[in-house]
Amino acid sequence: MLLSQLLHLQGVESVVLERRTKTHVMGRIRAGVLEQGTVDLLREAGVAGRLEAEGLIHEGLDIAFAGRRHRLDLAGLTGGRTVTVYGQTEVTRDLFEARERLGGTVVDCAEDVTLHDLAGDAPHVTYRHAGEHRRINCDFIAGCDGFHGISRSSIPSSVLREFEQVYAFGWIGVLSRTPPVSPELIYASHERGFALCSMRSPTLSRYYLQCPAQDLPEQWTDERFWEELKRRLPEATGDDLVAGPSVEKSVAPMRSYVAEPLRYGRLFLVGDAAHIVPPTGAKGLNLAASDVHYLWHALVDYYRRNDDAGLQNYSENALARVWKCERFSWWMTSLLHRFPETGPFRERVQRAELDYLFSSRAAMTSLAENYVGLPY
Repeated sequence: MLLSQLLHLQGVESVVLERRTKTHVMGRIRAGVLEQGTVDLLREAGVAGRLEAEGLIHEGLDIAFAGRRHRLDLAGLTGGRTVTVYGQTEVTRDLFEARERLGGTVVDCAEDVTLHDLAGDAPHVTYRHAGEHRRINCDFIAGCDGFHGISRSSIPSSVLREFEQVYAFGWIGVLSRTPPVSPELIYASHERGFALCSMRSPTLSRYYLQCPAQDLPEQWTDERFWEELKRRLPEATGDDLVAGPSVEKSVAPMRSYVAEPLRYGRLFLVGDAAHIVPPTGAKGLNLAASDVHYLWHALVDYYRRNDDAGLQNYSENALARVWKCERFSWWMTSLLHRFPETGPFRERVQRAELDYLFSSRAAMTSLAENYVGLPY
């Protein structure tokens, strides 16, 4: 949707195929921490009006361990750069409205989508919609269809390389109509496991707990969730926690994954179709936006100046940033979660690293620079 909107503003026609209904898409609860680069890209796309009015600008975050909270001054350590809390669902809403306002073509409930002649001169897409078989002839195909989509699987196995680490735990997440326990995010490392206190608005809170990967949402009653969250927070913070009925509850698996290359012929992989990060570093949505940045500029150069250098180098340019963000997300996950299989030695190393982090301005600056977003 973002790529389509940006291309439209530059006079490049596109068609968006969506497998689900708009209602389904708008009902999903997703990430909500936007890097400055993502915010700037949304401004360029002309969809940042509500974001600027309703988004919560955060100049810092807290990391809690050993019963205390330690603040990381993001703005002070990065020359004034910040992050903005604004839910992915709201970003999607803004993009839907913009595409509808400008007459963009978005096909809902597209079934049996198949990609053809990707390495040839006549790439095209076939699909079924409302019982009819349809075909789109195109110059290029952007595979923005997520980890389980068809785009990546359309690349021959002789070409595709995959890199993956699957974690033995996941996150149980709860959305509640309660005031956030803190005006900024709290990342908590505790002997019982990781916890995260986030929010969507001053009246809508989002909380997460590390849990076994095989857990199901129904195993976590609201009462159990709130009790466990309070245990993993410093006592004073737990006392301030306002519990309430969950609006949404889900378990997210944890994995690090990268596919290479991001280009095969006329197909370009974008976002989760190409890479997955653990949510610890708040990079998933932002990495998708950075892919869009590289591909959008490459396509505009091609159509306006007949310059295909950006298209030729898309995979290399995007992957350079992807791997840096994969490293950061893996590091944050390793720093803050419990890994029972590794025993007490790793726990002591984690504690030493947390102690070092807040004793070193250089270490805090490194974390802050990665969190607010590396440059494109």
